[in-house]
Amino acid sequence: MAKLTVIIPFYQKEPGILRRALTSVFAQKFNDFDVIVVDDESPFPPHGDLIAFSEDEQARVRVVRQDNAGPGGARNTGLDSVSAATDFVAFLDSDDIWTPDHLAIAHAAMTGFSADCYFASITGGEAFYYHFGVEDLARTETVIRLLDDPLLIEIPDLTQVMLKNWSFLHLSSMVIGRPVFERIRFDAALRLAAEDVLFFCDCVLAARRVVLSGAVGAVRGEGVNIFHGIDNDSPQFLHQQFNTWVALDRLETRFAERPAEVASLRSYKQTARQQALWSQARRVKHRKLPQFDMLARWAMRDPRILASAVGLAVGKFSR
Repeated sequence: MAKLTVIIPFYQKEPGILRRALTSVFAQKFNDFDVIVVDDESPFPPHGDLIAFSEDEQARVRVVRQDNAGPGGARNTGLDSVSAATDFVAFLDSDDIWTPDHLAIAHAAMTGFSADCYFASITGGEAFYYHFGVEDLARTETVIRLLDDPLLIEIPDLTQVMLKNWSFLHLSSMVIGRPVFERIRFDAALRLAAEDVLFFCDCVLAARRVVLSGAVGAVRGEGVNIFHGIDNDSPQFLHQQFNTWVALDRLETRFAERPAEVASLRSYKQTARQQALWSQARRVKHRKLPQFDMLARWAMRDPRILASAVGLAVGKFSR
């Protein structure tokens, strides 16, 4: 049995993308791994991409099929399918790729520093402009340098740093140990937004030690393989913002005794409210009815959205 399991949630609309991701997996310098591909009712089946690999490589890949449950549900299925002999789990989105040293650095860092949660840096194209790397954190935050080459750090107040701006985190550059992956799962119901942020925080809270690496572990795809494509004018945008608010509200309960984290979360919750209401104002501007059912559901959970709606209306009328 392999020491590390790679979990790839799979939902593709065209061939070749999974082949590219798996090519980067089989190019890893650390070789003691197996792969679980979770077919989330993909329109394009995975086996068309698997035939490009050798028999030995194909033998290391297990395809698990499930009814469509979104990326979080697919990753949960992968976690539930991990062998009892596996010590570590690494995630890779099927439109992303790994650099050849990713698993080797992760394994060395986690075993060398007794960590069970690890994040590498990730790069991407122009559409990934908002993301930043671990080296940026080392310049702006209080960190403990564990190693210089490759740069390995830990952050004493990591949750506070995460909740100020979690754009240095990405699932395709994350590796977790057994004490974490036995306990933590994604909230699959939040499939439109924020399930990854909730998962990051739960893993960090559950981990004995978290190590971050300045080495680039992954390169982000450009959105060819997307479980959802939602812009501000999509009918699903309001649901996405509601799910974001729900995730942030759950995180607030986890950090109830930490004022700095609570302040960050409440600011993000207000942003989610405002984004949601602006989307409904745009619907009205385009002579479409607001999504009253979803708004009522939100107001039942969060009466403060009504005050935000009043504030938005007053602002528009005053202008």
